[in-house]
Amino acid sequence: MTTTAARPEKGTDSLRRLLLMRWLAVAGQLALIAAAQPLLDIALPLAPMLAIVALLAGFNLATRQRLARGGAVGDGELFAQLFVDIAALTLLLFFSGGAANPLVSLYLPSIAIAAVVLPGRFAWSVVGLSVAAYSLLVFANVPLPVADAERATRLHLAGMWLIFVASAALIAWFVARMAAAIRSRELELAAAREEALRNERVIALGSLAAGAAHELGTPLATMAILAGELSRTAGLSPEMQEDLILLREQVEHCKGIITSLAARAGQTRAEGGGALALDRWLEQVVARWQQLRPHAEPKVSLRGTAPAPRIVGEATLEQALLNLFNNAADTDGGAVDIEAEWDSERLRIEVRDRGPGFDENALLQAGRAFFTTRAEGTGIGLFLAHAAVERLGGRIVLANRDGGGAVTRVELPLERIRAGET
Repeated sequence: MTTTAARPEKGTDSLRRLLLMRWLAVAGQLALIAAAQPLLDIALPLAPMLAIVALLAGFNLATRQRLARGGAVGDGELFAQLFVDIAALTLLLFFSGGAANPLVSLYLPSIAIAAVVLPGRFAWSVVGLSVAAYSLLVFANVPLPVADAERATRLHLAGMWLIFVASAALIAWFVARMAAAIRSRELELAAAREEALRNERVIALGSLAAGAAHELGTPLATMAILAGELSRTAGLSPEMQEDLILLREQVEHCKGIITSLAARAGQTRAEGGGALALDRWLEQVVARWQQLRPHAEPKVSLRGTAPAPRIVGEATLEQALLNLFNNAADTDGGAVDIEAEWDSERLRIEVRDRGPGFDENALLQAGRAFFTTRAEGTGIGLFLAHAAVERLGGRIVLANRDGGGAVTRVELPLERIRAGET
Protein backbone atom coordinates (compact mmCIF):
# COMPACT_ATOMS: atom_id res chain seq x y z
CA MET A 1 0.00 0.00 0.00
CA THR A 2 1.28 3.46 -0.85
CA THR A 3 0.20 6.96 0.03
CA THR A 4 -0.64 7.58 -3.62
CA ALA A 5 -3.16 4.74 -3.60
CA ALA A 6 -4.60 5.80 -0.27
CA ARG A 7 -5.38 9.39 -1.31
CA PRO A 8 -8.63 8.68 -3.28
CA GLU A 9 -9.95 6.58 -0.41
CA LYS A 10 -9.14 9.39 2.03
CA GLY A 11 -11.08 11.87 -0.15
CA THR A 12 -14.10 9.57 -0.25
CA ASP A 13 -14.08 9.14 3.53
CA SER A 14 -13.86 12.91 4.01
CA LEU A 15 -16.77 13.50 1.64
CA ARG A 16 -18.90 10.97 3.55
CA ARG A 17 -18.22 12.87 6.77
CA LEU A 18 -19.08 16.17 5.10
CA LEU A 19 -22.32 14.61 3.89
CA LEU A 20 -23.28 13.59 7.42
CA MET A 21 -22.31 16.96 8.89
CA ARG A 22 -24.38 18.78 6.26
CA TRP A 23 -27.46 16.73 7.15
CA LEU A 24 -26.92 17.73 10.78
CA ALA A 25 -26.57 21.36 9.70
CA VAL A 26 -29.77 21.20 7.62
CA ALA A 27 -31.69 19.72 10.57
CA GLY A 28 -30.32 22.36 12.94
CA GLN A 29 -31.11 25.21 10.55
CA LEU A 30 -34.69 24.04 10.10
CA ALA A 31 -35.11 23.73 13.86
CA LEU A 32 -33.78 27.25 14.48
CA ILE A 33 -35.92 28.80 11.74
CA ALA A 34 -39.01 27.04 13.04
CA ALA A 35 -38.31 28.05 16.68
CA ALA A 36 -37.44 31.69 16.02
CA GLN A 37 -41.02 33.01 16.07
CA PRO A 38 -42.75 30.89 18.76
CA LEU A 39 -39.82 30.66 21.21
CA LEU A 40 -37.79 33.81 20.61
CA ASP A 41 -40.47 36.11 19.20
CA ILE A 42 -38.25 36.92 16.22
CA ALA A 43 -39.87 37.18 12.80
CA LEU A 44 -37.57 35.84 10.10
CA PRO A 45 -38.04 36.06 6.31
CA LEU A 46 -39.12 32.43 6.03
CA ALA A 47 -39.48 32.14 2.26
CA PRO A 48 -35.87 32.89 1.24
CA MET A 49 -34.36 31.10 4.25
CA LEU A 50 -36.38 27.91 3.73
CA ALA A 51 -35.51 28.05 0.04
CA ILE A 52 -31.79 28.18 0.90
CA VAL A 53 -32.11 25.19 3.29
CA ALA A 54 -34.06 23.26 0.65
CA LEU A 55 -31.36 23.93 -1.95
CA LEU A 56 -28.69 22.80 0.52
CA ALA A 57 -30.63 19.59 1.22
CA GLY A 58 -30.99 19.00 -2.54
CA PHE A 59 -27.26 19.51 -2.99
CA ASN A 60 -26.63 16.93 -0.25
CA LEU A 61 -28.88 14.43 -2.03
CA ALA A 62 -26.87 14.98 -5.22
CA THR A 63 -23.66 14.43 -3.22
CA ARG A 64 -25.06 11.17 -1.88
CA GLN A 65 -25.80 9.96 -5.42
CA ARG A 66 -22.30 10.98 -6.48
CA LEU A 67 -20.82 8.85 -3.69
CA ALA A 68 -23.01 5.91 -4.72
CA ARG A 69 -21.56 6.08 -8.24
CA GLY A 70 -18.06 5.68 -6.82
CA GLY A 71 -14.86 7.16 -8.15
CA ALA A 72 -12.03 9.14 -6.64
CA VAL A 73 -12.75 12.34 -4.72
CA GLY A 74 -10.12 14.99 -5.33
CA ASP A 75 -9.08 18.03 -3.34
CA GLY A 76 -10.88 20.35 -5.76
CA GLU A 77 -14.18 18.55 -5.19
CA LEU A 78 -13.82 18.75 -1.41
CA PHE A 79 -13.06 22.46 -1.71
CA ALA A 80 -16.21 22.92 -3.83
CA GLN A 81 -18.26 21.13 -1.18
CA LEU A 82 -16.97 23.45 1.54
CA PHE A 83 -17.58 26.46 -0.72
CA VAL A 84 -21.25 25.48 -0.99
CA ASP A 85 -21.51 25.21 2.81
CA ILE A 86 -19.92 28.64 3.26
CA ALA A 87 -22.19 30.20 0.61
CA ALA A 88 -25.36 28.71 2.16
CA LEU A 89 -24.36 29.84 5.66
CA THR A 90 -23.60 33.35 4.38
CA LEU A 91 -27.00 33.67 2.71
CA LEU A 92 -28.80 32.45 5.83
CA LEU A 93 -26.86 34.92 7.98
CA PHE A 94 -27.61 37.73 5.53
CA PHE A 95 -31.36 37.27 6.14
CA SER A 96 -30.97 36.91 9.91
CA GLY A 97 -28.88 39.76 11.24
CA GLY A 98 -25.53 39.28 9.50
CA ALA A 99 -22.41 39.40 11.68
CA ALA A 100 -24.55 40.10 14.75
CA ASN A 101 -26.06 36.61 14.50
CA PRO A 102 -24.27 34.13 16.82
CA LEU A 103 -24.43 31.57 13.98
CA VAL A 104 -21.51 33.41 12.40
CA SER A 105 -19.19 31.16 14.48
CA LEU A 106 -20.23 28.25 12.24
CA TYR A 107 -17.59 29.39 9.76
CA LEU A 108 -15.02 27.84 12.10
CA PRO A 109 -15.93 24.16 11.53
CA SER A 110 -15.47 24.60 7.78
CA ILE A 111 -12.05 26.18 8.34
CA ALA A 112 -11.03 23.36 10.70
CA ILE A 113 -12.17 20.71 8.24
CA ALA A 114 -10.28 22.38 5.40
CA ALA A 115 -7.11 22.51 7.50
CA VAL A 116 -7.36 18.78 8.19
CA VAL A 117 -8.31 17.35 4.79
CA LEU A 118 -7.07 19.83 2.17
CA PRO A 119 -3.62 20.97 1.01
CA GLY A 120 -2.41 24.39 2.06
CA ARG A 121 -3.61 26.40 -0.93
CA PHE A 122 -7.18 25.06 -0.65
CA ALA A 123 -7.24 25.42 3.14
CA TRP A 124 -6.13 29.06 2.94
CA SER A 125 -8.71 29.66 0.22
CA VAL A 126 -11.42 28.46 2.62
CA VAL A 127 -10.02 30.80 5.29
CA GLY A 128 -10.07 33.69 2.84
CA LEU A 129 -13.65 32.97 1.74
CA SER A 130 -14.85 32.74 5.34
CA VAL A 131 -13.15 35.98 6.35
CA ALA A 132 -14.50 37.76 3.26
CA ALA A 133 -18.04 36.49 3.91
CA TYR A 134 -17.87 37.49 7.60
CA SER A 135 -16.60 40.96 6.64
CA LEU A 136 -19.33 41.40 4.05
CA LEU A 137 -22.01 40.50 6.58
CA VAL A 138 -20.86 43.32 8.85
CA PHE A 139 -22.06 45.83 6.26
CA ALA A 140 -24.72 43.95 4.27
CA ASN A 141 -27.51 42.17 6.15
CA VAL A 142 -31.19 42.18 7.04
CA PRO A 143 -31.34 43.22 10.74
CA LEU A 144 -33.16 41.05 13.24
CA PRO A 145 -36.36 42.74 14.45
CA VAL A 146 -35.71 42.75 18.24
CA ALA A 147 -37.00 45.94 19.90
CA ASP A 148 -35.79 45.26 23.46
CA ALA A 149 -32.01 45.89 23.53
CA GLU A 150 -31.50 44.07 26.86
CA ARG A 151 -33.41 41.04 25.61
CA ALA A 152 -31.45 41.13 22.36
CA THR A 153 -28.19 41.03 24.35
CA ARG A 154 -29.33 38.02 26.40
CA LEU A 155 -30.41 36.19 23.25
CA HIS A 156 -27.09 37.00 21.59
CA LEU A 157 -25.06 35.66 24.52
CA ALA A 158 -27.19 32.53 24.77
CA GLY A 159 -26.84 32.01 21.04
CA MET A 160 -23.06 32.48 21.19
CA TRP A 161 -22.83 29.83 23.92
CA LEU A 162 -25.02 27.40 22.00
CA ILE A 163 -23.14 27.84 18.73
CA PHE A 164 -19.78 27.55 20.51
CA VAL A 165 -20.86 24.17 21.95
CA ALA A 166 -22.13 23.00 18.58
CA SER A 167 -19.00 24.18 16.74
CA ALA A 168 -16.68 22.59 19.30
CA ALA A 169 -18.57 19.29 19.09
CA LEU A 170 -18.51 19.26 15.28
CA ILE A 171 -14.80 20.09 15.11
CA ALA A 172 -13.89 17.51 17.77
CA TRP A 173 -15.99 14.82 16.08
CA PHE A 174 -14.56 15.43 12.63
CA VAL A 175 -10.95 15.73 13.77
CA ALA A 176 -11.26 12.63 15.98
CA ARG A 177 -12.64 10.62 13.07
CA MET A 178 -9.86 11.83 10.80
CA ALA A 179 -7.23 11.02 13.44
CA ALA A 180 -8.65 7.52 13.83
CA ALA A 181 -8.56 7.06 10.04
CA ILE A 182 -4.94 8.25 9.94
CA ARG A 183 -3.94 5.85 12.73
CA SER A 184 -5.67 2.98 10.93
CA ARG A 185 -3.88 3.86 7.68
CA GLU A 186 -0.54 4.04 9.49
CA LEU A 187 -1.11 0.54 10.87
CA GLU A 188 -1.94 -0.71 7.37
CA LEU A 189 1.21 0.91 5.99
CA ALA A 190 3.31 -0.64 8.75
CA ALA A 191 1.82 -4.07 7.99
CA ALA A 192 2.48 -3.56 4.28
CA ARG A 193 6.10 -2.60 4.96
CA GLU A 194 6.56 -5.65 7.17
CA GLU A 195 5.05 -7.88 4.48
CA ALA A 196 7.32 -6.33 1.83
CA LEU A 197 10.38 -6.99 3.99
CA ARG A 198 9.29 -10.58 4.54
CA ASN A 199 8.69 -11.05 0.82
CA GLU A 200 12.20 -9.75 0.14
CA ARG A 201 13.58 -12.35 2.53
CA VAL A 202 11.52 -15.09 0.86
CA ILE A 203 12.82 -14.07 -2.59
CA ALA A 204 16.39 -14.02 -1.28
CA LEU A 205 15.88 -17.49 0.20
CA GLY A 206 14.50 -18.70 -3.12
CA SER A 207 17.61 -17.53 -4.94
CA LEU A 208 19.85 -19.17 -2.34
CA ALA A 209 17.82 -22.38 -2.51
CA ALA A 210 18.20 -22.55 -6.30
CA GLY A 211 21.96 -22.14 -6.00
CA ALA A 212 22.20 -24.67 -3.18
CA ALA A 213 20.12 -27.19 -5.15
CA HIS A 214 22.50 -26.87 -8.09
CA GLU A 215 25.56 -27.30 -5.87
CA LEU A 216 24.18 -30.25 -3.88
CA GLY A 217 23.69 -32.44 -6.94
CA THR A 218 27.34 -33.55 -7.11
CA PRO A 219 27.88 -34.45 -3.41
CA LEU A 220 24.58 -36.34 -3.29
CA ALA A 221 25.55 -38.36 -6.32
CA THR A 222 28.89 -39.14 -4.64
CA MET A 223 27.12 -40.20 -1.45
CA ALA A 224 24.80 -42.50 -3.42
CA ILE A 225 27.79 -44.20 -5.11
CA LEU A 226 29.66 -44.65 -1.83
CA ALA A 227 26.58 -46.03 -0.07
CA GLY A 228 26.11 -48.52 -2.90
CA GLU A 229 29.75 -49.63 -2.70
CA LEU A 230 29.60 -49.95 1.08
CA SER A 231 26.48 -52.10 0.87
CA ARG A 232 28.43 -54.60 -1.25
CA THR A 233 31.22 -54.87 1.30
CA ALA A 234 31.49 -58.38 2.72
CA GLY A 235 31.07 -59.01 6.41
CA LEU A 236 28.62 -56.22 7.21
CA SER A 237 26.18 -56.98 10.01
CA PRO A 238 22.42 -56.99 9.27
CA GLU A 239 22.08 -53.74 11.26
CA MET A 240 24.70 -52.05 9.11
CA GLN A 241 22.99 -53.28 5.97
CA GLU A 242 19.66 -51.79 7.17
CA ASP A 243 21.36 -48.48 7.96
CA LEU A 244 22.96 -48.35 4.51
CA ILE A 245 19.63 -49.10 2.84
CA LEU A 246 18.03 -46.27 4.84
CA LEU A 247 20.92 -43.97 3.92
CA ARG A 248 20.47 -44.71 0.21
CA GLU A 249 16.72 -44.10 0.49
CA GLN A 250 17.32 -40.76 2.16
CA VAL A 251 19.83 -39.76 -0.50
CA GLU A 252 17.30 -40.66 -3.20
CA HIS A 253 14.66 -38.55 -1.42
CA CYS A 254 17.06 -35.60 -1.37
CA LYS A 255 17.85 -36.05 -5.07
CA GLY A 256 14.12 -36.20 -5.83
CA ILE A 257 13.48 -33.00 -3.88
CA ILE A 258 16.25 -31.18 -5.72
CA THR A 259 15.11 -32.48 -9.11
CA SER A 260 11.57 -31.20 -8.57
CA LEU A 261 12.59 -27.93 -6.90
CA ALA A 262 12.53 -25.76 -10.02
CA ALA A 263 9.25 -27.21 -11.25
CA ARG A 264 7.57 -26.82 -7.87
CA ALA A 265 8.78 -23.25 -7.52
CA GLY A 266 7.12 -22.25 -10.79
CA GLN A 267 4.02 -24.34 -10.30
CA THR A 268 0.63 -22.67 -10.69
CA ARG A 269 -2.59 -24.02 -9.30
CA ALA A 270 -3.74 -25.12 -12.74
CA GLU A 271 -0.50 -27.09 -13.15
CA GLY A 272 -0.51 -28.47 -9.67
CA GLY A 273 -1.90 -31.88 -10.54
CA GLY A 274 -5.33 -33.37 -10.24
CA ALA A 275 -7.75 -32.44 -7.52
CA LEU A 276 -7.74 -34.54 -4.36
CA ALA A 277 -10.07 -34.90 -1.42
CA LEU A 278 -8.69 -32.90 1.49
CA ASP A 279 -8.34 -35.93 3.76
CA ARG A 280 -6.48 -37.85 1.04
CA TRP A 281 -4.10 -34.95 0.46
CA LEU A 282 -3.36 -34.69 4.18
CA GLU A 283 -2.67 -38.41 4.32
CA GLN A 284 -0.19 -38.06 1.46
CA VAL A 285 1.58 -35.15 3.18
CA VAL A 286 1.91 -37.10 6.42
CA ALA A 287 3.09 -40.21 4.52
CA ARG A 288 5.75 -38.21 2.69
CA TRP A 289 6.94 -36.75 5.98
CA GLN A 290 7.21 -40.22 7.50
CA GLN A 291 9.37 -41.28 4.57
CA LEU A 292 11.70 -38.39 5.35
CA ARG A 293 11.52 -39.01 9.10
CA PRO A 294 11.23 -42.80 9.42
CA HIS A 295 12.02 -42.72 13.14
CA ALA A 296 9.25 -40.25 13.95
CA GLU A 297 6.27 -41.50 15.95
CA PRO A 298 3.25 -39.42 14.93
CA LYS A 299 -0.28 -39.82 16.22
CA VAL A 300 -2.53 -38.64 13.41
CA SER A 301 -6.20 -37.68 13.66
CA LEU A 302 -8.08 -36.49 10.57
CA ARG A 303 -11.74 -35.61 10.87
CA GLY A 304 -14.22 -33.32 9.21
CA THR A 305 -17.23 -33.10 6.96
CA ALA A 306 -17.84 -35.98 4.57
CA PRO A 307 -17.21 -36.04 1.74
CA ALA A 308 -14.12 -33.92 2.28
CA PRO A 309 -13.74 -30.83 0.06
CA ARG A 310 -11.67 -31.35 -3.06
CA ILE A 311 -8.55 -29.20 -3.28
CA VAL A 312 -5.56 -28.64 -5.52
CA GLY A 313 -2.54 -29.10 -3.25
CA GLU A 314 -0.15 -26.16 -3.11
CA ALA A 315 3.53 -27.15 -3.09
CA THR A 316 4.37 -24.30 -0.72
CA LEU A 317 1.61 -25.32 1.69
CA GLU A 318 2.82 -28.90 1.71
CA GLN A 319 6.36 -27.72 2.43
CA ALA A 320 5.05 -25.49 5.22
CA LEU A 321 3.36 -28.45 6.93
CA LEU A 322 6.49 -30.58 6.54
CA ASN A 323 8.53 -27.83 8.22
CA LEU A 324 6.09 -27.67 11.12
CA PHE A 325 6.08 -31.45 11.52
CA ASN A 326 9.90 -31.47 11.50
CA ASN A 327 10.12 -28.69 14.09
CA ALA A 328 7.80 -30.60 16.42
CA ALA A 329 9.69 -33.87 15.90
CA ASP A 330 13.04 -32.21 16.62
CA THR A 331 11.94 -31.09 20.10
CA ASP A 332 11.08 -34.50 21.55
CA GLY A 333 12.73 -37.24 19.52
CA GLY A 334 9.87 -37.67 17.04
CA ALA A 335 6.77 -37.96 19.28
CA VAL A 336 4.27 -35.68 17.50
CA ASP A 337 0.48 -35.36 17.62
CA ILE A 338 -1.07 -34.18 14.34
CA GLU A 339 -4.75 -33.31 14.41
CA ALA A 340 -6.68 -31.89 11.45
CA GLU A 341 -10.30 -30.72 11.35
CA TRP A 342 -12.18 -29.22 8.45
CA ASP A 343 -15.56 -28.18 7.17
CA SER A 344 -16.65 -26.90 3.78
CA GLU A 345 -14.90 -23.54 4.29
CA ARG A 346 -11.90 -23.91 6.60
CA LEU A 347 -9.07 -26.23 7.56
CA ARG A 348 -7.57 -26.27 11.04
CA ILE A 349 -4.43 -28.25 11.86
CA GLU A 350 -2.75 -28.61 15.25
CA VAL A 351 0.79 -29.97 15.63
CA ARG A 352 1.65 -30.80 19.25
CA ASP A 353 4.91 -31.89 20.81
CA ARG A 354 6.12 -32.69 24.32
CA GLY A 355 9.20 -30.47 24.33
CA PRO A 356 10.00 -27.42 26.47
CA GLY A 357 7.51 -25.16 24.67
CA PHE A 358 8.00 -21.62 23.41
CA ASP A 359 9.44 -18.75 25.39
CA GLU A 360 7.95 -15.25 25.17
CA ASN A 361 10.53 -14.09 22.62
CA ALA A 362 9.69 -16.99 20.32
CA LEU A 363 5.98 -16.20 20.47
CA LEU A 364 6.68 -12.58 19.48
CA GLN A 365 9.32 -13.11 16.78
CA ALA A 366 8.22 -16.29 15.02
CA GLY A 367 7.13 -15.62 11.46
CA ARG A 368 8.61 -12.10 11.42
CA ALA A 369 12.28 -13.04 11.29
CA PHE A 370 14.54 -16.10 11.20
CA PHE A 371 14.05 -17.26 14.76
CA THR A 372 14.81 -20.60 16.39
CA THR A 373 14.96 -22.02 19.91
CA ARG A 374 17.48 -24.75 18.96
CA ALA A 375 21.24 -24.22 18.86
CA GLU A 376 21.50 -26.04 15.52
CA GLY A 377 18.37 -24.46 14.04
CA THR A 378 18.15 -21.56 11.58
CA GLY A 379 14.50 -20.47 11.90
CA ILE A 380 14.06 -20.58 8.14
CA GLY A 381 11.49 -23.39 8.19
CA LEU A 382 9.07 -21.61 10.52
CA PHE A 383 9.55 -18.30 8.69
CA LEU A 384 8.70 -19.91 5.33
CA ALA A 385 5.73 -21.74 6.84
CA HIS A 386 4.27 -18.43 8.03
CA ALA A 387 4.84 -16.85 4.62
CA ALA A 388 3.21 -19.74 2.73
CA VAL A 389 0.13 -19.96 4.97
CA GLU A 390 -0.44 -16.20 5.09
CA ARG A 391 -0.12 -15.99 1.29
CA LEU A 392 -3.15 -18.29 1.11
CA GLY A 393 -5.15 -16.14 3.53
CA GLY A 394 -4.48 -18.20 6.66
CA ARG A 395 -2.39 -17.81 9.77
CA ILE A 396 -0.14 -19.78 12.11
CA VAL A 397 -0.54 -19.39 15.87
CA LEU A 398 2.06 -20.62 18.36
CA ALA A 399 1.12 -21.48 21.93
CA ASN A 400 2.24 -23.56 24.90
CA ARG A 401 0.38 -26.64 26.09
CA ASP A 402 -0.88 -27.09 29.60
CA GLY A 403 1.50 -29.46 31.32
CA GLY A 404 4.42 -28.78 28.96
CA GLY A 405 5.06 -28.85 25.27
CA ALA A 406 4.11 -26.62 22.38
CA VAL A 407 1.23 -26.47 19.93
CA THR A 408 1.32 -24.92 16.48
CA ARG A 409 -2.10 -24.13 14.97
CA VAL A 410 -2.64 -23.62 11.25
CA GLU A 411 -5.94 -21.96 10.32
CA LEU A 412 -6.58 -21.80 6.59
CA PRO A 413 -9.60 -20.87 4.47
CA LEU A 414 -10.10 -23.36 1.63
CA GLU A 415 -11.19 -20.75 -0.92
CA ARG A 416 -7.79 -20.34 -2.59
CA ILE A 417 -6.94 -24.04 -2.82
CA ARG A 418 -10.38 -25.44 -3.56
CA ALA A 419 -10.55 -27.38 -6.83
CA GLY A 420 -12.25 -25.34 -9.53
CA GLU A 421 -11.75 -21.98 -7.74
CA THR A 422 -9.81 -19.23 -9.45
